[in-house]
Amino acid sequence: MSKNPQHCGCDEGSRLVSRRSVLRAALAAAAVGATTYTVGDVSTQVSFAGAGWNGETLVVLSLHGGFDGLSAVVPGGDGAYYANRPNIAVPRASLLGLDQMFGLHPAMAPLVPFWKNGTFGVVHAVGQSDPTRSHFAAMEQMELAAPGSSVRTGWIDRTLGSLGTGSVLNAVGFSNQTPRSFAGPNQETTMTSLEDFNLIGPGDDRPTWHAALRRMHTGARPEVGAPATTLITAMENVAQLKGAAAGPANGATYPGTDLGKAMAQAAILKKSGAPVQVIALDYGDWDMHAGLGRVDGGWMRDKLTELSSALAAFATDLGPAFGSTTLLTLSEFGRRVGENASGGLDHGHGNAVLLLGGGVVGGRVHGVWPGLGADRLVDGDLAGTTDYRAIIGEVLQKRCGAGSLSTIFPGFGGPQLGVVRAR
Repeated sequence: MSKNPQHCGCDEGSRLVSRRSVLRAALAAAAVGATTYTVGDVSTQVSFAGAGWNGETLVVLSLHGGFDGLSAVVPGGDGAYYANRPNIAVPRASLLGLDQMFGLHPAMAPLVPFWKNGTFGVVHAVGQSDPTRSHFAAMEQMELAAPGSSVRTGWIDRTLGSLGTGSVLNAVGFSNQTPRSFAGPNQETTMTSLEDFNLIGPGDDRPTWHAALRRMHTGARPEVGAPATTLITAMENVAQLKGAAAGPANGATYPGTDLGKAMAQAAILKKSGAPVQVIALDYGDWDMHAGLGRVDGGWMRDKLTELSSALAAFATDLGPAFGSTTLLTLSEFGRRVGENASGGLDHGHGNAVLLLGGGVVGGRVHGVWPGLGADRLVDGDLAGTTDYRAIIGEVLQKRCGAGSLSTIFPGFGGPQLGVVRAR
């Protein structure tokens, strides 16, 4: 729920679903081919089958609600930024300097060490090819990633179709909503947390329930038996992860929030050795039409503090696994360049994408900066000079082993930006 009492009533949260419906959806969408597992040694890792997986994990953190990249990665060298935001701009003297043009909001201090060691970077002025200011339409378009086509599967599902190993843990969403990017015939698993991913009712006697359910579906038609069997396998795999999981490593301290808990769960999954190719997470409440706040306090500062602390803890917790992890943030759109009369920002276009990982070409802001002068804006918005698919596509090709992107992003082609190094 928004912290802002003047929330505009936008449809940011319209796709929320209950845990029960998530499990029903997982049961209905699952397919055959579940992986097997064995418990490892005292390192508490879990060993999973997964031929063909190169070990890289893409983590997609969706900043639902319309993240204001101009507040996070501030173009302090562009005078029009301050002219457009006389009350809510981050003062140049407060910025954590990145280069002559850009600086970080001071709440993002936990990420500065990763900037300095070259594992945290930014792409600015990122947008969609057919922008819209509707939350629902923009999120759907971004998660399908096939504008101008009749394709209705999600880009993550299509990625699994190209790269997947047949494991129920190839793609895992930690969320209370199922993203459209998971839509399609391939195997994805959505859960609120590892601990809560259970059938309702069995209590501590889960093995007996699982065995009974397997017997019930023995000999059933494939369209009935296969989804049930696959979901049971997912339950068993996750139970092994829960039993083997240790606490955060390397002194990592997550914020005690839903985001912190989700990032900690993602780290457990990555460190387990499961063949997880994509992890999807949500972090909403960015729809700041009013009361955004100032640099020394308020809604935006609180959100950036939580976000930066969670990301820094995640990178620290992963230890060696950070080298085979690439995290990127996506939001359906940015915010207007000019502040409104309520001390907030209405829906806009161009945005910033944050990149964190061992293969990231960090320590720099990538992309073409179009400027914030009136003649450079698109209907009052920061222009989107980089299509978000170019960033994802480069990560998939250089880090995750994808070949052609023609089936993942139909009809899209563009030069790579150099945001990540090849494995």
